Amino acid sequence: MTWRASILTLFPEMFPGPLGHSLAGKALENGLWSIETIQMRDFATDRHHSVDDTPFGGGAGMVLRPDVVDAALDHVADGRPILCLTPRGRRFSQTDAVRFAGGDGLILLCGRYEGIDQRVIDARRMEEISLGDYVLSGGEPAALVLLDAIIRLLPGVMGAADSVAEESFSHGLLEYPHYTRPAEWCGRRVPDVLVSGHHGAVATWRREQSEQITRERRPDLWATHIAGPPAPLVTKGRLS
Repeated sequence: MTWRASILTLFPEMFPGPLGHSLAGKALENGLWSIETIQMRDFATDRHHSVDDTPFGGGAGMVLRPDVVDAALDHVADGRPILCLTPRGRRFSQTDAVRFAGGDGLILLCGRYEGIDQRVIDARRMEEISLGDYVLSGGEPAALVLLDAIIRLLPGVMGAADSVAEESFSHGLLEYPHYTRPAEWCGRRVPDVLVSGHHGAVATWRREQSEQITRERRPDLWATHIAGPPAPLVTKGRLS
């Protein structure tokens, strides 16, 4: 079954954008996933195709109307999860990417202006999702990033399953450093252990590097990691 993404947006021309290239683009051509955009202005009821209005209680900016958003959702709602992309949402994680990749697809609502009327968010039981602690001009760039994180996990998209297994966040740690030829570059040599041929020593080094980097750069992840079971070592391209 093809994994389906439906995007509610005021700027459908932004899609598929970068998702039409590289791994995601090839997977799109091969039918592993599909994308459709829904122009929310098509569901406005006035002659100006207005989708927003001033906020109750006053304040700057405009708010997307609940009736327009709801009508647009009626066009595509079919039981797939509906995500509202907003800076105040729960932070998106690799765990979310894995969860959504295991389903049939997603419906993504791209916010604009000051936000979306809360009533339609509540009525449709949307998951409010954020990419991080910053504000974008709209939900479209966030939707592209979120979809990229999910699509690469779909069966058949990536050639090597081990690549996913060893990535940052897959086991609660940031990924270890990588090296390739030449063995010496600008006076800098590849760590000796990586050319030793000792797979057990390589796995231990990689684990130690992941732990050190996570501890230094993401103490929040490190605290969660040490509270749980240890991550597996990677040896000869497999988990052990």
